[in-house]
Parts: sequence; structure tokens; C-alpha cells
Amino acid sequence: MMMMMMMMMMMMIWAGPNVRAPLVSSIESTDGRATLKQKGYLCLFRVPKSRKASSVEYLIAYGMLYFVEVLLEALFLTVDPYMRVAAKRLKEGDTMMGQQVARVVESKNSAFPTGTMVVASSGWTTHSISDGKDLEKLPAEWPDTLPVSLALGTIGMTGLTAYFGLLDICGVKGGETVMVNAAAGAVGSAVGQIAKLKGCKVVGAAGSDEKVAYLKKLGYDVAFNYKTVESLEETLKKASPDGYDCYFDNVGGEFSNIVIPQMKKFGRIAICGAISVYNTTRPLPPGPPPENIIYQQLRMEGFIVTRWQGDVRQKALKDLLTWVLEGKIQYREYITEGFENMPAAFMGMLKGENLGKTIVKA
Repeated sequence: MMMMMMMMMMMMIWAGPNVRAPLVSSIESTDGRATLKQKGYLCLFRVPKSRKASSVEYLIAYGMLYFVEVLLEALFLTVDPYMRVAAKRLKEGDTMMGQQVARVVESKNSAFPTGTMVVASSGWTTHSISDGKDLEKLPAEWPDTLPVSLALGTIGMTGLTAYFGLLDICGVKGGETVMVNAAAGAVGSAVGQIAKLKGCKVVGAAGSDEKVAYLKKLGYDVAFNYKTVESLEETLKKASPDGYDCYFDNVGGEFSNIVIPQMKKFGRIAICGAISVYNTTRPLPPGPPPENIIYQQLRMEGFIVTRWQGDVRQKALKDLLTWVLEGKIQYREYITEGFENMPAAFMGMLKGENLGKTIVKA
């Protein structure tokens, strides 16, 4: 585990100020990526793969953008559990994936004038170049009073994950009982609040007393610290003696093996994540008893939020924005200052140090 984390830290390229200053002491470039040394800092640019190495050097040295290109400066970056799994596919020198809220600092694209705020999938970079195809503007109705970092959380990927996982995969209806684990995290906290908006009873599990108190503030009907209860099985039975209609699973592993036998007939299980086993070096625990799934006629479905695009995605974003502005969904951000602290924020999130959405302010 430690070796993997060290490798991930080695993949980072630190970025300092004055990236666009004319003084460049050395340049190393490859197709789609360029690194320059400048005043003791290393700065990573991410550029369209269509650019050749020589054009990247020219861009850095003389500040020239191609037609329709924009230069982005990251303001806020996200770290999320899925990165732990996705990073296994990376090779040495690859850029760590991820979204960021960025500002357009130079533009040759009329759709994204200088100063435009966008969500970009530029990964762990301070600056990047885009042709605009992968950029998403913040909604026009986004108020100045709302942090733009929420476009990475409650009104972004994690909020959308909660929205579609609960409403489409689980298909919850008023009066049903919903079980959520990692309930104080970025996704879980949104799941519980949306479920309450839909008239459900919500039971949530979290890993500290502070997080349990937060869940109760959010309106969870029952919240407990899974680390301190004597029996998870008995705690779940006491919270909902009749069982659970919907289980929103962020944890996986042994936790799920205990929840699934308590599902009601025709129960639905949305498998969003399995953070409990992402770092394990031991054999994975066996799955839930097949007879529970068969005779209770349960439906289990894994999902990735990018499945939903177009109009349904835009409607979901508008719903989430409206609910936040109306105070129907509360949010909490766990912000780390400094791009150089990306690895620490990432590892802390995996250990459960965060309450709410983990964000890095560049």
C-alpha cells in the first residue's frame, strides 16, 4: 500500500506561480504534455494530443495559442475515491485524472472568453490547454454567493452520483427506507438529503461521532458510528426492523454482507463504490449469501455517473442547484490549501479524515 502511494506521489508535478513568465530555463516535451523548469518550480501543462512537441515548446516560450484553444488556470481541484482504482491503469509519467474548476486566462475561442469559469477534466494540473470540447461552463444562474467549488461536489459529479444512483438506480419512492454508508461523505450526505426530500426514512452509517452528529443535523432519521457499535447487524435491525427497500453502497466488503440479508423483498441496491477494499492487500471477503439475493428477488446494479448526459444531466444539475439555494440540501466542504498538498488530501480522504467533499484550493 505504501509503495503504491509513493508511486502516486512520484507521478505528481508541482506547479508554482508565474507560469506564463517569459523566462524558461529548460523544457521537456512529449506529444500532449509539456513540463518546464522555471524559478525552481516544475509546472505541468496539459494540451490537446494533436499538438506536436515543437509547438508545445513554442507555446510556452512565446505564449501562442492555436485557433479555438484556451489556457486554463486551476482554482479548485477534486480528489475522489474512484481515483484509487483508476490510478492502477496509469503508467509512470501519466497525469493523475480528475476534475477542476478553472478560469480561462487566455483565449482564442469565442465560446470561452477570458475570465470564463469552467469545469474541466484536466487532472492534477495547475494549467492546461483545451480546444473547448471537454469544458463545461458553470450554469448561467449560478449566484455570486455560492462557492464555485460546489461544481465539483454537491452541484457537480458527487451530487449527480447521488441523484442518479438514488432516483434512477434505486428508484426510491416516498415511504420507503433507505440505508446509506459513508453517509457523511461527499456522495452519501447528498444521498440522504435527497431521500428525505422524496419522503423516505433514511438510516446512515459514518465513522466518527462528529460525523454522526452532522448526519442528524442533515435530517437522517437514524445515524450511527459503525466503528463503535457492538453489533452492526443488530444496529441495522433496530434502526429498521422491517428491513430496507434501498441500499446505497459506497463501502462494499463485509459491511455489505451484513446489510444485504436485511433487504426487503424486491429491494434495490445501488453499488456506487467499495472504499473499504480499495487499499486491501488481503483476499477480498466473500460476497453476500446468494439465497438472500435470489429469494428476496433483489436487484443490484453498479453504475458510473457519466452514463447520464444531455438533457437529463442538465435537469439534475438545475435540481441540485435549486435545492441548495432553497436550503433543502446542505453542503460541507473539507478544503486543503495548496496544489502541492494534493497527495496528502487524497490519502486523507481515503482514510476518512474528511467531513463532506474534499477539495484542494490551488
